[in-house]
Amino acid sequence: MRSRFAVVAQASILGTLAACASYAPHVNAPIESRAPGATVAPPAATPRPLPPLPPVAGEPEHPHARWVPTAFAELPGWRDDRTSELWPALRQGCGTPAPRWTAVCGEALRFTPRDDADARHWLEQRLQVFRLESPEGDATGLATGYFEPLVEARRRPGGAFRTPLWGPPAGFIPHRPMWTRQEIDTLPEAQASVRGREIAWVADPLDALVLQVQGSGRLHIVEPDGGDRVVRLAFAGNNEQPYKSVGRYLVDQGELRLTEASWPTIKDWVRRNPQRLQELLWANPRVVWFREEPLPDARVGPRGGQGVPLTPGRSIAVDPASVPYGSPVWLDTTEPLSARALQRAVMAQDTGTAIVGPVRADYFWGWGDDAEAQAGRMKQPLRMWVLWPKA
Repeated sequence: MRSRFAVVAQASILGTLAACASYAPHVNAPIESRAPGATVAPPAATPRPLPPLPPVAGEPEHPHARWVPTAFAELPGWRDDRTSELWPALRQGCGTPAPRWTAVCGEALRFTPRDDADARHWLEQRLQVFRLESPEGDATGLATGYFEPLVEARRRPGGAFRTPLWGPPAGFIPHRPMWTRQEIDTLPEAQASVRGREIAWVADPLDALVLQVQGSGRLHIVEPDGGDRVVRLAFAGNNEQPYKSVGRYLVDQGELRLTEASWPTIKDWVRRNPQRLQELLWANPRVVWFREEPLPDARVGPRGGQGVPLTPGRSIAVDPASVPYGSPVWLDTTEPLSARALQRAVMAQDTGTAIVGPVRADYFWGWGDDAEAQAGRMKQPLRMWVLWPKA
């Protein structure tokens, strides 16, 4: 999803972050955050009156989380967010609304906020606030980040480009365990299942692993005729083997300290220990299958678990058992390696194997070097609130 990996999520390397289920394409749009001391736009003088909507049911069933009714006044930084920037992501999510969202989404698709205050007024009139807590009452959780990598690739193997990226193998059945990574590399019958399923080849096996950890990405392919283009790799399934972090493996082996586990240090370790590369890769038995998609607009993000394109800085991955897809969520966390507040409205539009629990979010930074660096550093304390249609 971007050039190469300057810094890739340490959280994902250590196993606290796993690939998000699926994705679509994006381009690196800058994620703006309000600078200290910046002025906040004044509220609209006369909020537009909103017509009443038909009543909907209250909160959904959520056996794995506590939804505690509260108020917009509780949301830290609520009046400082550039709330109108939520609307593109909100409209994406409303393209496939859940039944309880039908009326609200119908209006959201027709509504264009004049400014941030107008957007906040609309949300306050249409939605109610629930604080997310664990079943035991813990309201603090974890925020990590993810991104869409961009990797150089070729259509045919040759030279350094010897590591394949596969589509689903022969006999693939979703949710049924298949060959491990080591078995695919060593067993003839496992190799036969993926033969002919190659989409492209990359030069660095760790680049292929990053694509699999993130769950999707972009390939810059130089074609045999000398032309080049960028395509998207979308998630198409996996071998249903457990995800094991290669960074954690090196820490457990005593090869790296916990604070050193990052993609640059892992790559450096491989350069110094090339004879152990296969051992390192086999430490993670999970293999992700991809499908190729065209990328007609580089500004469009990958599709998340909800089936809609993700928006940099306004989409998150959640545990759908705690937060339904398509729900606006208020985040209260900090920027990576910083005490600077990151408080904003986002949309729950994706999930991931490591995104488990009610107060857990994976923040989509987008694509490009900045997104990669931010995602790689993000592992912050988090509080979350769900905004839900008023009963």
